[in-house]
Amino acid sequence: MPQYRNLFVNKYFRDFWQPRRGLAIAEACIIGVVAALSAVFLRFSSGWLGTFRVSSSYAIPAFLALPLIGVSFGFLSGFLVERFAPEASGSGVPQVKASLANIPIRLTWRVATVKLISAILTLGSGMTLGRQGPTVHVGAALAAGMSRVFPTSPDHRRQMIAAGAGAGLAAAFNAPITGILFVVEELLQDLSGLTLGTAIIASFIGGVVSRLLGGRSLQLNLELINSKSSFIITELPFYLFLGISAGLLAALFRKGLLLSLSYYRKLPVGLPLRIALAGLISGIAIAMLPEEFRNNTGLRLFIIDGDPSVYKVTLVFVAEFILTLIAFGSGAPGGLFAPSLILGSCLGYLVGVAEFNILGLSSPNTYALVGMGAFFSAVSKVPITAIMIIFEITTDFNLVLPLMIGSVTSYLVADKLIPGSLYTKLLQLNGIDIDTEVPINARFIQLTAQEVMQRQVETLQEEMTVDEAIQAFSNSTQRGFPILENGKLVGIVTQSDLMKIREGKLSRDAPVREIMTSHPVTITPKHSLSNVLYLLDRHQISRLPVLEGRRLVGIISRGDIIRAEANYLNCKTAPNQPKIKPSYIVYQTQSPSIGRGRLLVLVANPETADTLLDIAAQIAQYNSYEVECLQVIIISPHNNPAETPVKTAQSRKLLLSAEIMGKKWKIPVHTQIRVAHNVANATLETIRDRNINTVLMGWKGGTSTPGRIFGNVVDTIIRQASCEVILVKIGKNLNEKLQNNSFITTSFNRCLVPMAGGPNSKIALKLLPALVASNQKLRIILTQVFPFSETKTDVKVLQAARHQLVDTYKLSNQVTTIPIRDDSVAQGIINLVKTKKSDLVLLGASGEGMLQQAVKGNIPEAIVYGVDCTVILVRGMISE
Repeated sequence: MPQYRNLFVNKYFRDFWQPRRGLAIAEACIIGVVAALSAVFLRFSSGWLGTFRVSSSYAIPAFLALPLIGVSFGFLSGFLVERFAPEASGSGVPQVKASLANIPIRLTWRVATVKLISAILTLGSGMTLGRQGPTVHVGAALAAGMSRVFPTSPDHRRQMIAAGAGAGLAAAFNAPITGILFVVEELLQDLSGLTLGTAIIASFIGGVVSRLLGGRSLQLNLELINSKSSFIITELPFYLFLGISAGLLAALFRKGLLLSLSYYRKLPVGLPLRIALAGLISGIAIAMLPEEFRNNTGLRLFIIDGDPSVYKVTLVFVAEFILTLIAFGSGAPGGLFAPSLILGSCLGYLVGVAEFNILGLSSPNTYALVGMGAFFSAVSKVPITAIMIIFEITTDFNLVLPLMIGSVTSYLVADKLIPGSLYTKLLQLNGIDIDTEVPINARFIQLTAQEVMQRQVETLQEEMTVDEAIQAFSNSTQRGFPILENGKLVGIVTQSDLMKIREGKLSRDAPVREIMTSHPVTITPKHSLSNVLYLLDRHQISRLPVLEGRRLVGIISRGDIIRAEANYLNCKTAPNQPKIKPSYIVYQTQSPSIGRGRLLVLVANPETADTLLDIAAQIAQYNSYEVECLQVIIISPHNNPAETPVKTAQSRKLLLSAEIMGKKWKIPVHTQIRVAHNVANATLETIRDRNINTVLMGWKGGTSTPGRIFGNVVDTIIRQASCEVILVKIGKNLNEKLQNNSFITTSFNRCLVPMAGGPNSKIALKLLPALVASNQKLRIILTQVFPFSETKTDVKVLQAARHQLVDTYKLSNQVTTIPIRDDSVAQGIINLVKTKKSDLVLLGASGEGMLQQAVKGNIPEAIVYGVDCTVILVRGMISE
């Protein structure tokens, strides 16, 4: 009875919290209010800082005050973004557009908070950027955070993000219809009735709340403007000329923005210094210009409401054009709406002056308003939104026709010169390509098998019996086992194959090859998910082995595909998102791919490279592995690895020793040099791309970094690499020989293996046969530490380990067991190492948490630091 009650309760809450129309409308209302409050806060806060900056320029010399404020506020803004939310840089509109296209870009309350504060600082520093883009980003991030409070669907989450973006823009301009149109015209690629409804509600509430709290957006003297606005057919050539000019100059402006971003990224400095540099340049330039330039809001009033000279308007246009390129390219949190409107008003005013001098029909202020819409339309490629912005601000129907002429003409000219949306171009610059021709819900199909497959595959050997296969099924969650012979795939056995035992008279002692499916259908890691689905359906099977050459590198099942689709819908994966890779290969050599697996060796220190390669060769030869040698060249994090020139002579010389080692041991050796920002990411990328089974790397044996057990690189690889990881701390005596430039063939005389009875010890034991195979003189000491308080010494663990080495690995004469007593496990092992003069300590760790074990004492640092001999730590594979 309780189970039925629990079922009812779970169903009740599940039904209650499902995103329904009423819930969506309620959330849209809340989002509208919150977005409006954030927009009003941004408006007043940036205005207060702007007033402080202008006042300071009069209190102390402007050439000191403005650059100093620009540098200080710019640096602080960049620091907040880089330290707490890198997604908060730039305008914010591209990030929202990508998120609505189901690209997993983080939109959270933290991003909203950082964006809000950093945008206030940026605008307060005097940089010529707008607050409307940040309000779109903040509104969308707040809505995305709210959608996570309730268990919503991906479609519902997109609806809320769209509503938040629309509400943010509506609140910024006090223009609800503009917010809705911008969402429809630019951000969303598909539209449903509920999505449009929630966007309308949120935008309406955002606009109303913002108007109640903050007044008009652009603070224009509308009575003066409306009294002078008119349209006569003879003015048509001038409006067409304005549209063409706006299109040409907007295309140049767009090109300059992209070039500025590319240039800043080549600077070897971080985001805080880049934005500080932009603030410094802006401050110096504004200090040299007339006083009207110190207040960005005042510039709009200066052009629209005033009666400026042609010279000053031209100066405003040139200065605003250049300073916006400088500010935006730095990655400062700020938008392009306001600069586009100011530039458009200047251009329109100049055309209006020409018309007034020739025909004398309309005021230049009217042309300034039309120019605002035309230039904004050409920059953002949203002509309908551009028309509606100016109309909602002025509520002047006489402007609608001129706005339509100017905005559509400028849009067509700009699109002819530079096709596509500016925000899409900005995303492409960051390595994100939104293909609008591919339906959003089908993008996950473009994933490859390599991105979805299970890399850790349990396998069976061909000579195993059917009874052993049945035991494997009962002890595993896997429902299909590839069958290997000498490391090569020869078949697959599934649960349906086990039915052959009942149907026939096959004995449970028969070899598994009698029931397996020979020559199974296979795929490569590069197969697309659509091909995988076709093969699964075509052959009516539930899983496919993934082969690279003849080597098994993974398996993919229907369940893996369902899980991948679920992750995609929840924005946890990034299908069709070619991000900038963490590394770039500048040099590579390859040998025949004939091994059963691959062992990756990180070659960094010339003094220890030979020893690591020698140990790697012993392991590879025993397991019939190929050796992959990696050398990473580190560059500044602000440079693109694919575009940075580097010198590879020393690295290639280092890898040459690996190729010599391969010839000596007669094993396939591949080498590669990667240019990267850090070693860990380059290593993880290599593990994924080359389907690595084991990673072997050197370790100094300590770290000065707080909170790190093994060091930044090793810690990252231990946490994230799913393959086996082997760490080698080269002993003191071996180091001394290396420093004397002696050629060393790494071999050990006595190996001490601490045993504790768990899975850790078994992981360490697997490495011993490889070391013994190349050195028959190696003596193995198995030890277990017992406290003095225990009267009886239970040596079952030691005996079982010895039997495993003797029976499984055929090591008989080399293995001895020594139980010892000590209240400190670490000290007991250290004393035994010194007593037996062991030159190698072999420690194992399970895949559940090598770092946690190190902290808790299962692999105490005292063992590593307390002995002078070589220490090898083996971390097992991590199940995905």
